[in-house]
Amino acid sequence: MSEIDIFIEYFFEDEGYKNFLDGLTNTAIIAVSGLLIGILLGSILAIVKIIPSKNPIVVICQKLCDVYIALFRGTPMVVQLLLMHFALFPMLGLNIESVAEACLIFGLNSAAYISEIMRGGINAVDKGQMEAGRSMGFGYTQTMIRIILPQAIKNILPTLGNEFIALIKETSVVNFIAVMDITKSFQAVAASTYEYFVPYIVLAIVYLVLVLMITWLVHFMERRLSKSDRK
Repeated sequence: MSEIDIFIEYFFEDEGYKNFLDGLTNTAIIAVSGLLIGILLGSILAIVKIIPSKNPIVVICQKLCDVYIALFRGTPMVVQLLLMHFALFPMLGLNIESVAEACLIFGLNSAAYISEIMRGGINAVDKGQMEAGRSMGFGYTQTMIRIILPQAIKNILPTLGNEFIALIKETSVVNFIAVMDITKSFQAVAASTYEYFVPYIVLAIVYLVLVLMITWLVHFMERRLSKSDRK
């Protein structure tokens, strides 16, 4: 019996595909939730960092944002995952379901990267846009939310796509906290069949297909936004 036949038999006849579907679902939930949390929190961090104020409270908040970004960008995702799961959350008495926990940690990590991406996107928007918003009677926050941020997100869309791709691939570490993801599902196939070549080749193909789908989606959104700009 060839390795391919063994893989097919386990995957379909022995219902190995159920683990794959669970892993695919968890991977999608964690990556999408992580990206959404990252965009929301990252936007807040970026706005705080660029507020032109000498108010001591604002300055302190900006320094705290710098510490947050340095902490999450300076340590590996797997270390953050293990530290929060086995140390920080139990110390705080938090009992969070593993997938939700992974979503939160991935979101906190992504926010550190997206904040810098968003800050660059905001700075790329013409400064006259802020002045125009203020002249219309909007406050700083209203101008930022209604005028600046939509243009900034349009500018950084390709980079956000790259961040989403990175999150998809980084979900492979969630098996450290007993979450079934795509990688874990194929590891289970390899461990059960003692055949490693075919399961890991298929695993690589699955990740490649996901990345190509995200890339196509980002390009599609870019084309749609470009058409709306020309109207």
